[in-house]
Amino acid sequence: MRDFVDGAAFNNEQGNRARKLFAAVVLAALDDAIADDKKYGNGPEQIARWARSRDGREVLSCAGIDPNERVVSGLMEFVAKGVRTSVALSREESERRNAAAQAEAA
Repeated sequence: MRDFVDGAAFNNEQGNRARKLFAAVVLAALDDAIADDKKYGNGPEQIARWARSRDGREVLSCAGIDPNERVVSGLMEFVAKGVRTSVALSREESERRNAAAQAEAA
């Protein structure tokens, strides 16, 4: 019984690692689309084309993201904002957004 629990825990951990790996691929695709947007002006179209492709849908699914049209439009909006994923995920950016929202509400 103990071996089964250890095996299940190991498999769950492996699944979590794989999900994080695919999430990193999604973040890299977003960064590439942002770079394309700054260089060529077609970033949102690029990420939409990727997300709707067979490979893009598979990567999104493996990352735990449902590859539907709402997600595609959200990815396009994110790319259109032009904020790199490393900056968008940082604590400073989060604090700045919260401060701006509080100032706007006041």
